[in-house]
Amino acid sequence: MYPDTAFNMVKVLKKAGCEVTYNPSQTCCGQPGFNAGFWDAARPVCEKFINDFSDAEFVVAPSGSCVGFVRNFYSDLFDNSAMHNECKQLQRKTFELTEFLVDVLKFTDFGAKMEGVATYHDACGALRECKIKTPPRTLLSKVQGLELREMNESETCCGFGGTFAVKFDDISGAMAQQKSANSAATGAEYIISTDLSCLMHIDGYNKKHNSKQKVMHIADVLAQGW
Repeated sequence: MYPDTAFNMVKVLKKAGCEVTYNPSQTCCGQPGFNAGFWDAARPVCEKFINDFSDAEFVVAPSGSCVGFVRNFYSDLFDNSAMHNECKQLQRKTFELTEFLVDVLKFTDFGAKMEGVATYHDACGALRECKIKTPPRTLLSKVQGLELREMNESETCCGFGGTFAVKFDDISGAMAQQKSANSAATGAEYIISTDLSCLMHIDGYNKKHNSKQKVMHIADVLAQGW
């Protein structure tokens, strides 16, 4: 849905010195089916994911949600199975983009330039499932011209939660309203996050209520100005 973010992630990884390959046969990590309770339907999708990336040195994704699912829940599907070892190997080498750049590559300054004021939303997948808090802020602090202002309750869920937003739309909408209000109170022009699912949800609420605040994935920010 947001191909430019994927292209910008590749651009950023190459600037950090990586050789980037893309497997055109890859599909979903399997999280939607798993979260909806269809474990038997999700398992072959997850098994394909493991096989698709079996030869990769590292697997990097611009999504804490996908990475958190692979790291924390693939074990529920493959422990004590024929895929047990392959699953563990994949979990060890799968990283969210910002933690890979900062914690693995030790690369933080891309020479990015973007004028404006921004606030950062801690996506649940990145924060709670991957324990990522500092790396995105470290990277944003190096962006020339960008002022980062912390919003109140930056760690509070935006209300998306996959099918939660469909099944409990009133609650989901109220949570988006709270997130939008807290971000707007900072005076920021942009809301930045690691996960496009959150940003899509917040952006949908903002557009419906005529908010001028824009959303940006951190990969798109890091690719600005060079």
